[in-house]
Amino acid sequence: MKLLAGFLMALLATAALAQANVRVRGTISQVNGDALMVKSRDGRNITLNLTPDAQVVTAKKTTLQEMGPNAYVGVTSVKGPDGRLVAKEVHALGPQVPQMHGPWDSTPNSFMTNANISANAQSSGGNELTLKYKDGEQKILVNKDTEIVTFVPGSRADLKPGETIFAGAKVEGDGKFVAPRVAVSKDGVKPPQ
Repeated sequence: MKLLAGFLMALLATAALAQANVRVRGTISQVNGDALMVKSRDGRNITLNLTPDAQVVTAKKTTLQEMGPNAYVGVTSVKGPDGRLVAKEVHALGPQVPQMHGPWDSTPNSFMTNANISANAQSSGGNELTLKYKDGEQKILVNKDTEIVTFVPGSRADLKPGETIFAGAKVEGDGKFVAPRVAVSKDGVKPPQ
């Protein structure tokens, strides 16, 4: 009975791992066909396998004005000394990314808000964005230190050792990391991390 219970637990753990979605951030150390060897921010070596039709996009600096009113964005923020949310990064999002606001793993105590910009007002210290998403809204300060990035179509040729990447990957049953899309740095502009 213990052997059966142990087998079932291992099977459930494997199934859970196969369902896991992870964020891969780091620097490309080697490219081998569809496989990117990535040195993660925490020092791990990860092999990120791209699907054959994986989309490659490159990061490009932009401005809030260029994004335009009602832009759909992702905002990584942290609480400032006065308790207000302050944006570290603002980046353009595609419509397939779900709206949300919640804890994020970019930096300690950070949040991610995926929402439409419903207002952009001058405020002390910068611009205050009002972001509306399906479950509510957030007001987040964008200051001179906030990175503002959009993405443009790239190609496999942009995936080179030394470039920084960000990808959402699925961990398959065999532990293999597989990604259908990867954002890569270009001309010194890094994808949001």
